[in-house]
Amino acid sequence: LMAFPFIVLVTMTLVALGPSNLTVILVIAIAYAPLVARTVRAAVREQREREYVSAARLGGENAFAIMALEILPNIRETTLIELVTRLGYAFFSIATLSFLGLGIQPPSADWGLAIADGYGFLTGGKWWVVVFNSGAIVSLVMATNLIAQGVGAFENNRR
Repeated sequence: LMAFPFIVLVTMTLVALGPSNLTVILVIAIAYAPLVARTVRAAVREQREREYVSAARLGGENAFAIMALEILPNIRETTLIELVTRLGYAFFSIATLSFLGLGIQPPSADWGLAIADGYGFLTGGKWWVVVFNSGAIVSLVMATNLIAQGVGAFENNRR
């Protein structure tokens, strides 16, 4: 799933299933899930080699207890940052698909639809329709990235 180009996978799936709001959200979530899983897996593998996990094993803890009580609290920061960052990417992906006509359909409001509607007026002096809606998308993605950085800083200060 990760080797297949994201836009091709999402486009083919949406063409096959039809573009509804729920379908768009589910397809994007499924497309980003392997990327989040890879990051979480790497964090778990790193924590698994730590001494506190070995001590818990020697203390007789079962695998579920080690995962729930020892490893998961220590990968919370990495997981939250990854999820919030992917949320920003998902917002951008939804707008991109709507711009291409594959995402959220009219009469629903969407920045991608607004950009697509204003694209024809770009040379006619109504450039602001495209620029301001694009700026809103960029601002939202940047805000989610700043939130992810804030989560990381907050988690670092808690330790």
